[in-house]
Amino acid sequence: MAGATDAQTACATLRDAARLNREDPNRRGALLTFGSAGQLVMTGDLHGNLRNFEKLQRYCALESSPGRCVVIHELIHEEPEPPGRPDFSIDLLLRAAAWKCAHPDNVFVLQSNHELSQLGRHEISKGGRCVLGDFVRGVEQRYGAGAADVLGAVDDYITSLPLAARTASGIFLTHSLPDALAVDSFDLTVFDREPTPADLAPGGAAYALVWGRYHTAEVAERFAQRLGVALFIVGHMPQECGYVRIGRMVILSSEHAHGVFVPIDLGRTYTAEELEESIRKFVSVG
Repeated sequence: MAGATDAQTACATLRDAARLNREDPNRRGALLTFGSAGQLVMTGDLHGNLRNFEKLQRYCALESSPGRCVVIHELIHEEPEPPGRPDFSIDLLLRAAAWKCAHPDNVFVLQSNHELSQLGRHEISKGGRCVLGDFVRGVEQRYGAGAADVLGAVDDYITSLPLAARTASGIFLTHSLPDALAVDSFDLTVFDREPTPADLAPGGAAYALVWGRYHTAEVAERFAQRLGVALFIVGHMPQECGYVRIGRMVILSSEHAHGVFVPIDLGRTYTAEELEESIRKFVSVG
């Protein structure tokens, strides 16, 4: 089955990737920083979509493109097809972890609300189903008696994820932004430290960052001024057509047939309109 392996190998892959996440030379605290050379590819939520992930790998061609980096997020909690079957998005999580292990200087994964919910065991109800329960059933079906060990390694991996990335040209990459009521009081020091359990729990700064929704252009403007950045690229909010631009912020979706990604030339600056024009559809990748 796609992504299936033995529990011992799965645990080793996740824990090796977690160590690489924590020791990443691009990382200070919870923030990744990229320079002004090469290309960075940013996605939206992937939610277990192995087909789009494989297209992303083909596009990035990291084996022959050492100057290219890729940032991905929200990998777990797919929509099971047919309805009622377990959620096998553990397969994508492991594929991404293995990609990080193979290319530690090129592959980067950000924290998201679904990963945090899995870590904290905070159930998400979606379409009348229990998302966390479906994920656990998928891990149990894949790994049997080793499922508890794999779930423990998943927790370690999730706690290792950085919160955001920033380019030298002023593009800020993160899963989401704080809600409008929290954007002016949001604790920016969370980016300067390793996230604590309190940061990752409800009421914490990391939790507030990845769960924020319904942003306006004015909210993005206020948060951009606080951070000293020019543009945001986020996911989190579903986009049936693949993306939307709201002022300084571009929202990407990567989990469906209309999913998109955006390649960014790190050596230049962008307007929001130019960034929008750079968006690519996964269907364009052979």
